[in-house]
Amino acid sequence: ALGVGADGEKRLLTLRLAPSEANANWGAVLTDLQRRGLPTPRLVVVDGHQGLGKALDNWSGTKIQRCTVHKLRNLLDACPAHARGEMKRDYHRITNAKDGLAAREAYEAFLGKWSRLCAPVARSLEEAGEALLTFYECPKALWGSLRSTNSIENLNREFRRRTKTQASFGT
Repeated sequence: ALGVGADGEKRLLTLRLAPSEANANWGAVLTDLQRRGLPTPRLVVVDGHQGLGKALDNWSGTKIQRCTVHKLRNLLDACPAHARGEMKRDYHRITNAKDGLAAREAYEAFLGKWSRLCAPVARSLEEAGEALLTFYECPKALWGSLRSTNSIENLNREFRRRTKTQASFGT
C-alpha cells in the first residue's frame, strides 16, 4: 500500500505477501494500518478485486478510484480485435478529459456507442461506474498519480525483480 500526501509525495505504508487478494487478507492489511495510526484515507485507488472492495466497506466516507489502466485491459479483453483501436480512443476521451464534466460526457457517449457496438465492453465500463472518474475531484496536479495503480505495480515489479533470484536453488 502506498500513500500519497497532499503534496503529491508517495510513501510506502506497508508491504505484505499474501496467498490471495481475498477480503480476509485485505482486511488484515487495513486493520494493521489503522492500528498503526493511519487515519481513514480520503481516497483509495483500487484495481477492482472484490476482496479489497469488501474490506474497504469498513472505511466509510473513503472515496474509491478504480484504476483506469486495469479497466482498459478489461475493456480490451471484451472487445473484438478489429475494434480495439477505436474503443481505446473513446476510452481515453474519458480518462484524459480536461475536467470531470467533460469526462462524464465522454463516459455517457462511450456507453451509448458501445452498448450498440459491443455490449460486453459497455457492461465492463458500467461495472466500474463513477469510480473511474473520482480522480477528477482532486487537484489536477495529482491526476496522474491517482488515476491508476501504476505506482504500486512498479513497486511490486521491482520487489519481485530483486527477490526472485535470491532464493533460487536448483535442487
